[in-house]
Amino acid sequence: MRSWILLLVAGLLETGWAIGLKYTHGFTRPLASVLTGLAIVGSMILLGLATKELPIGTAYPVWVGIGAFGAAVLGMALFKEPVTPARVFFIALLLVAIIGLKVTTPVAG
Repeated sequence: MRSWILLLVAGLLETGWAIGLKYTHGFTRPLASVLTGLAIVGSMILLGLATKELPIGTAYPVWVGIGAFGAAVLGMALFKEPVTPARVFFIALLLVAIIGLKVTTPVAG
């Protein structure tokens, strides 16, 4: 279970750095740039730790999926990106895929 928690936090940090990129304004804002960089490094470290027990074929897509899901939802909430039925449907499918990978993957060790 520890590896899944690490992976969840890694995915949340990925969401954070993806959204953080918008706030860096091309890395011209120092604080946003440093925080975004820290989120990238933390996300990678936690992903690496999670792959000690989880297969990379599960961990990486779940990590990317959490980041993509979070970035899409926060993009709509924070940056007024379009909220259409099709976008909501496909974001929901992404969430279903993430959950599907979780429930069908045994943890090693």
